[in-house]
Amino acid sequence: MTERLPALFCDGIIEAQVVNGVARLTLGQAGADGKPFPCGQLILPITQLPGAANALANLVKQIQEKVKEAQAQAQAQAQQASEAPPSAFRFS
Repeated sequence: MTERLPALFCDGIIEAQVVNGVARLTLGQAGADGKPFPCGQLILPITQLPGAANALANLVKQIQEKVKEAQAQAQAQAQQASEAPPSAFRFS
């Protein structure tokens, strides 16, 4: 059975710094007042930072492509619905 990994939700990055070749990203959550508060840290060697950044950038691209596809599909369906003949006719 696979063990469940700890999950951490964040709204963004509050601070990022590099010390001794290690990147430390302080993650934040929005509080009730709307101001972010620290909720955790992502720590990784700077040698791994470009790969992590590329993985996130690729994820964003995939999401954007899916959104564009969904929008195009919705537009096509709306256009088909407006061009469809009425389901009932009335003669005078």
